[in-house]
Amino acid sequence: MKLLVCISQTPDTTAKISFNADNTEFNNAGVQFIMNPYDEWYALVRACELKEALGGTVTVINVGPAANETTIRKALAIGADDAVRIDADPKSAGFVAKQIAEYAKNAQFDLIFFGKETIDYNGSEVGAMVAEYLDLPFVSYASKLDLNGTVATLERDIEGGVEVLEVDLPFVLSAAKGMAEQRIPNMRGIMTARTKPLTEIPAVAFDGFEKVSQFTLPPAKAGVKLIDPNEMVELVRLLHEEAKVI
Repeated sequence: MKLLVCISQTPDTTAKISFNADNTEFNNAGVQFIMNPYDEWYALVRACELKEALGGTVTVINVGPAANETTIRKALAIGADDAVRIDADPKSAGFVAKQIAEYAKNAQFDLIFFGKETIDYNGSEVGAMVAEYLDLPFVSYASKLDLNGTVATLERDIEGGVEVLEVDLPFVLSAAKGMAEQRIPNMRGIMTARTKPLTEIPAVAFDGFEKVSQFTLPPAKAGVKLIDPNEMVELVRLLHEEAKVI
């Protein structure tokens, strides 16, 4: 079984967010980067579990500069067998999807994993785009995956219950909470990751169909107003005149 896990590098959740002078690019000066948690904890770990149970290989792929190789090596330490880095700035979801699809189209992967979204842009776009480029089924926000031969049974949470799906391999999925449990790389994994293959390939040409106009920070949180329980008239006035639905 050949499994492909698509990983992104994102700012640490504690990073201070700012943008350049014209608010069109993220300012990464002094920012600590990590592997996107949804890619790491759910997509990558579940792929490694399937490899360990059923045999096969796990390849991780990342679109980004050479600086991302530390993050890629962590994925190898967790259990991936080899890695591919497409040497390009991941300028948009469409660009990233095109690069991954071009790599995967002739590689005959049985399953392509994504985390449900990245924690920086929260777009949930790339997995569906890759599936469209490859003309494969796409299952989003899957919380459970079992394989029986060439048929996969998946679960995902929906409003009011759980949806159960069956789909034939190959397909693309995005993994959500419940798919797997986080793994911490052990010393053996860290040591072997240094010698596992990491291939760099150039990006393919892509005419983008999206452009960033401007980033804006959310408004600062206002202070909390405490109302005496006996001042119900004042509470009603504030709810009518000042409360905002966000």
